[in-house]
Amino acid sequence: MANEIYTIGRQFCSGGKRVAEELAKRLGIQVYDKELLQKAAKESGFCEEIFENHDERPTNSFLYSLVMDTYSAGSYTSAPFLDMPLNHKVFLAQFDTIKKIADQESCVIVGRCADYALANHDKVINVFIHSDIDDRIKSCCQQFNITESKARDMINKKDKQRSSYYNYYTSKRWGDSQSYDLCLNTSKLSIDQCVDMILKFRELMNASK
Repeated sequence: MANEIYTIGRQFCSGGKRVAEELAKRLGIQVYDKELLQKAAKESGFCEEIFENHDERPTNSFLYSLVMDTYSAGSYTSAPFLDMPLNHKVFLAQFDTIKKIADQESCVIVGRCADYALANHDKVINVFIHSDIDDRIKSCCQQFNITESKARDMINKKDKQRSSYYNYYTSKRWGDSQSYDLCLNTSKLSIDQCVDMILKFRELMNASK
C-alpha cells in the first residue's frame, strides 16, 4: 500500500507550518520542512549551508528536460549532474530526496515544490494555506517583533520568492487553486479546523477508490 503524503504550500505568516505540524502530530507521522534540507544535504554530499542559501529561491534559467534526464539517471556523479549550475543541483537533490521520503514513509512535506515532485504518487494530497493580509501582518509583527510596515515588506518579499521559485520549477502557478487539491484560509478556519478539513478530504478520497 502506498504511503499517505500531505504537501503543504503556504503564504508567508499564514500558519501553514503550524497546520503541517498539527496534521503530522495527529497522524503520528514526520513533518519535513528544514529537516528535508538536512536529509538532502546528507544524501547528496553537499553541505547543509548550501541548501539553506538556495532554499525556495528562484534561478534565472532552468531546463526541465535536463532535470528529468538527470533524475532518471539517478546519480549525483553522472556527467549531466556534474555540469549543472549549483542551484540546479540543489533543486534536483531536494527533488530526489522528496521522492525517496515518500517511498519510505507517510509524512507531511512543507513547500519546496513537493506536490510537483510527487505528481505521480498515488496517495498524495496537496494543500495550500493562505490568509487575509491583515492577519498575516499581525502574525509577522508578533513573530519577528517588527513594525507593520516592515512586516508588509517581509511578507511581500517572501511570497514573491516562493511564487517565483514554484512557478519556475513547476508547470503550475503558486497559490492558484487549480494547482492544489485543497486551499484553506486560516482567517476563516482555525489551525485545528484546517487539519479537520484535510483529514476529512483524505477520508472521502480513500472512500472513492
